[in-house]
Amino acid sequence: MSVEIRDAEAGDETDWRKLWAAYVTFYKVAVSQEVTAATWGRIIDPATPLFMRVAVLDGRVVGFAICLLHEATWVKEPVCYLEDLFLDEAARGRGIGKALLDDLVARAKINGWARLYWHTDEGNETARKLYDHYTEADGHVRYRLSF
Repeated sequence: MSVEIRDAEAGDETDWRKLWAAYVTFYKVAVSQEVTAATWGRIIDPATPLFMRVAVLDGRVVGFAICLLHEATWVKEPVCYLEDLFLDEAARGRGIGKALLDDLVARAKINGWARLYWHTDEGNETARKLYDHYTEADGHVRYRLSF
């Protein structure tokens, strides 16, 4: 198995939309078509701080990591928030999630980011097993207001 990790390209939209639909189903949320279209538009727009790395296996996108670069108050360098990480169910257990995370760690070092951070549902044991190989959970509790 040889997986390629690369930046998203316009031709990845169909594969990404299938994965995105499975991702929002996994989290039992509804995301409108308008938001999905806007998200895709941001992903491929180099002028936005949102970017996506994809995992390609046998010519098909089987996973993605959507990230947001932003400034922070406790460091001078940019930080990277990994907002969404998802793999096609058939691609799981093959090291592809690790490959996506390793790619982001390498990019962080090359680009001088101060931090790479993410969160996941407390009960997502599969993801947490992977994440625990990189760092311990930091003990923060998330609060969110939606409008």
